[in-house]
Amino acid sequence: MFRVKEAGWFHRLLEANMSYKLRTILTVTFAILSLLVTLTIGYIFSQKSAVAVETEIGHSLTGTASQTTDKLDRFMWARSGELELLGQMAALKDRFEPAEIQMLLDQLQNSFPSFSWVGFMDPKGKVLASTDGILHGENLSERPVYQEGIKGKFIGDVHNAVLLANLLPNPTGEPLQFVDISFPLKYKNGEVAGVLAAHLSWEWAKEVEKGVLEPLKYREKDIELFIVSKREHTVLLGPDEWVGKPLKLSGMETAEINKTSWFIEKWADGKEYVTGLAYSQGHLDYPGLGWTVVVRQVKSTAFASVSDMLWFNVWAGLAVTVLFALIGWLVSRLISSPITRLTKVANQLREGDQVQIPENKGIKEIEVLSRSLGGMLTALTNKDSELVFMQNLAHYDQLTGLPNRTALEVYLEESLETESTDHTLTFLYLDLDGFKSVNDTLGHQTGDVLLQKVAQRLMALSHDKGITVRLGGDEFLIVLRSIGPNPKEEARAYAHEIIQSLNKPFIIEYERIHIGCSIGGAEYPTNSGNPSEIIRMADEALYESKRSGKNKMTFYVDLNKDQDEQDTQSK
Repeated sequence: MFRVKEAGWFHRLLEANMSYKLRTILTVTFAILSLLVTLTIGYIFSQKSAVAVETEIGHSLTGTASQTTDKLDRFMWARSGELELLGQMAALKDRFEPAEIQMLLDQLQNSFPSFSWVGFMDPKGKVLASTDGILHGENLSERPVYQEGIKGKFIGDVHNAVLLANLLPNPTGEPLQFVDISFPLKYKNGEVAGVLAAHLSWEWAKEVEKGVLEPLKYREKDIELFIVSKREHTVLLGPDEWVGKPLKLSGMETAEINKTSWFIEKWADGKEYVTGLAYSQGHLDYPGLGWTVVVRQVKSTAFASVSDMLWFNVWAGLAVTVLFALIGWLVSRLISSPITRLTKVANQLREGDQVQIPENKGIKEIEVLSRSLGGMLTALTNKDSELVFMQNLAHYDQLTGLPNRTALEVYLEESLETESTDHTLTFLYLDLDGFKSVNDTLGHQTGDVLLQKVAQRLMALSHDKGITVRLGGDEFLIVLRSIGPNPKEEARAYAHEIIQSLNKPFIIEYERIHIGCSIGGAEYPTNSGNPSEIIRMADEALYESKRSGKNKMTFYVDLNKDQDEQDTQSK
């Protein structure tokens, strides 16, 4: 019958655990692969989409800033043009009568309330006409609006009211701020007749800010707008806590060069903002004041759509993973079911039951595996007896049935692995005395029978955990494993038992045959740590037994003692 233990690898192939492991591996593999594919595609898509969305948001903020600068520049261009038109009207008659100019100034202020104050000054800076009579008769020759205006067309940056702070109505109580516009009025001959000047209320800029940001509040959150002066980058308009303070951003110089830019930067409050900038470029003949419009939005708010997209990819990836894990589980079940059946058969074979390997239809590879295993089972059954025979042939002497040199090597390997200081291996080398004369007188066939009978007697005397080996011819080797306090005496007593046993007559073919036995011994590891050296020592001791009378036992250590005594006597 097929011996399952000697085909253990066959059963390891078909262990009952195999189906479970296969199912788990396939399920996890499908899940991991789907997750990796989903995450990879999702990551690539998200990265590209995120860059595109971030760029679009940055350009959107830059567009808002550009729109604001355009409105500011157009407004300033229009107001400066209106004031210049007024001056041209006054110059038509080539005379500048204060009364006539006063009428024109009042009409201008009524049409455009953003002109908080408009005045006409003579060449020395004295105010000859002004809206609402404010500063009439005052000398403004020390004011920049006169000093710059007498030279040519001048548009000044935003500044706080000085002379007009207490003269103009101020219902809000906030500091009044103006933008100055002035230019000289000349007679036809080129002589300067005076300076026409105006103060534009900064409130109009707040209306521009409101007009820009109000529509955005319905679709965007946390957007703030700043107008920053070219000089010292002071905030002219923006959140209250920022007005009048310098604003330094890394992209401002880039905005001045490229006119627009956007970037992500950490501001003084420690938060990251998506920041769009646009630099004032003026409009037509108005050169602009070099203002920079900054529009910022908290990064987390601006890129909320990117975050939503990433989370969508994550949840979609998990859903796909679960789906593919389910598919993997179903596929693995289809594959593992026939393997499970093969495993049950293998377990029955291990228990010694006579069963056949079932054929599994459906999956070609499993079909082939079933047929292959069936053929292998048959082949192994037929080869079982051959394997046992070959093993015996390799490790046992064919004539005597005793272990041979190969078995001795295996035994020594196993014994030396478990070697300790409490164990002693005693090697007894045996040679039959008188065996050659038996061969010569009675023939080799009788000699072979004698060797078989000698082997039987040696086996009858064998010790547990020892080994008796036929080395060849009439030579034998016995290895004793001793644990007692005096292994040498134990081995000597055992050797005498062997000699006594082999001295008893043998009956072969009705012939009474007497032989003797010479024995040599050596101890491992006492005499040497090399097994081959121990065998050689035991062989030397054997020949000493033969030289000194045969049919006796000699230890290698005794051999050395005798030699030392002889050397001493000779001296």
